[in-house]
Amino acid sequence: MKKSFLIFLTMALLVFSLGMATTYIVGTSADFPPFEYVQNGKYVGFDMDLITSIAKLEGFNIQIRDMAFDSLVPALKAGVIDIAIAGMTILKEREKVVDFSDPYWYANQDVIVKKDSNFNVTVLCGKHTIGVQTGTTGDLWVSDNLVKPGYLNKNNVKRYQSFIYSLQALLNGAVDANVLDSPVAERFAKMKPVKIVATIMTGESYGIAVRKGNSKLLAKINDGLKKIKSSGEMAKLIDKYFGK
Repeated sequence: MKKSFLIFLTMALLVFSLGMATTYIVGTSADFPPFEYVQNGKYVGFDMDLITSIAKLEGFNIQIRDMAFDSLVPALKAGVIDIAIAGMTILKEREKVVDFSDPYWYANQDVIVKKDSNFNVTVLCGKHTIGVQTGTTGDLWVSDNLVKPGYLNKNNVKRYQSFIYSLQALLNGAVDANVLDSPVAERFAKMKPVKIVATIMTGESYGIAVRKGNSKLLAKINDGLKKIKSSGEMAKLIDKYFGK
């Protein structure tokens, strides 16, 4: 009788402890395939699988919240979300206000145009129009390297809330080219009538962001990343979404 009671008590405590696992709100911008996108009403993609695996390994729960990319860092600062994962490049400007995990992906920027156009890399200057997603590395690169030196008029940069809108503008002829992260450009080139005409070697690193000073959560994320890389799960995720 006593033994049965102890077993029951142990099981009850286990269930209670599982129910008490911390839940973190994860912010993303679900318009960035294959890293994050919506499929059959669910948030899926490389980043979504990655953060889900980290949560399981580190014993916490997550809730995904979709928002505009340029809202993620302010949402972290305001405490609206606890984690941001959205193909986010680790930049010095961002590191001033949020903390980043160890890098988990490396990328450059690609220039894409319509497949049937005669544009080449010169599409980045003169009177051509360039589409970018607001607040992204592509947006910053175009501003710093094309607009400021005077190669491109600032009015010829068209900013969109998502890459999907920017791509649609390209397909509709509203802009002449898009500047976007290379993995996404490569995916679009396989799925849509667009082609890559140039690669800008920016040497970016993607990281998972948390609120500044949240060292406990950051340690969990980095520990989870190490486990995923060493176990071979990262290689499986790369093969699943990029076929490498």
